[in-house]
Amino acid sequence: MTCSNCKTIPGLDDILKSRALLEGIVRKSPLHRSRTFSDLTGTNLFLKLESLQVTGSFKVRGAYAKVCSLSHDKAKRGVVAASAGNHAQGVAFAAARRKIRCTIVMPLAASAAKMAATRSHGAKVIRCGAGYDDAWQAAQEIAYSEGMSIIHAFDDSEVIAGQGTVGLEILEDLPDVNVIYVPIGGGGLAAGVAIAIKSTRPNVKIIGVESSAFPAMKNSVESASLAEAQDGLSIADGIAVRRPGELTYGIVRRFLDEIVLIDDESIMKTMLLLMERAKLVVEPAGAASLAYVLSNNGFVGKHDKAVAIISGGNVDLSMLGQILVSAGQPLGKRATIPSSIALAD
Repeated sequence: MTCSNCKTIPGLDDILKSRALLEGIVRKSPLHRSRTFSDLTGTNLFLKLESLQVTGSFKVRGAYAKVCSLSHDKAKRGVVAASAGNHAQGVAFAAARRKIRCTIVMPLAASAAKMAATRSHGAKVIRCGAGYDDAWQAAQEIAYSEGMSIIHAFDDSEVIAGQGTVGLEILEDLPDVNVIYVPIGGGGLAAGVAIAIKSTRPNVKIIGVESSAFPAMKNSVESASLAEAQDGLSIADGIAVRRPGELTYGIVRRFLDEIVLIDDESIMKTMLLLMERAKLVVEPAGAASLAYVLSNNGFVGKHDKAVAIISGGNVDLSMLGQILVSAGQPLGKRATIPSSIALAD
């Protein structure tokens, strides 16, 4: 299949091929039925725990699938990517496994912990620019000047196919699932999961959950054209994306049943609940889908089996402490939380 911008839309066969590539490299993350959250929502609610994945998020799936797709000649020249966090670690991990050169361009605001984690996989880290857009421009220049392959965080066929393996695992563990909630930033995870699920189970509802501060995909789908969100502020940097991908937009528009929005306050409360009740440390973007279910009870019916994808667990400890204080205090007495702008990760 192809879309209007001539990029190839992956199919179920591509996702199955990615699954074979990832075998023994990434974990089949747990699908855990939470009694606490099931009781709170009055349904059977399962958590797909990509926060326990290699490198701490789902991003490693798509990054590894893409790096493995490179020809021998391209691989010899190395790879470059722009990211402030999870994609950086995923690409660095994948490059290390294939034993190829890797450069990651990270914005100046990227945390020291995330830079250290990326370097731990052997990647060269270059700090550049105030945000993702500047880092992406620098990565493109490096790719051109050094002949390296650039690995996009979401708008890429192999990356989407890799992320789609999350959907395959959900169907294997819960074949009678009724509805899946998936966070949306650039749309790579939502696109891959939607293809994997809808190819065999078209009646399963796929609900995308986007930051209310960055409703770029929702606006794009509703206007039937790519739309850019205005600069906002959100602690959920992993889904704080100003402009979705062209490829992901086409897939999401075709396959998703709904896109909904969630605010930072609900995300912080959900992070606290996950630590208190499930003993799970989850990053803000990773908590978004569950936050929506808990806040709105969305499309969940009394007897439905619902899945909330917990997409990542890489949260800065300094931010986590402030979030805990803020989420645990009465309304109007919160600590100030440092907010992140769009990082397109």
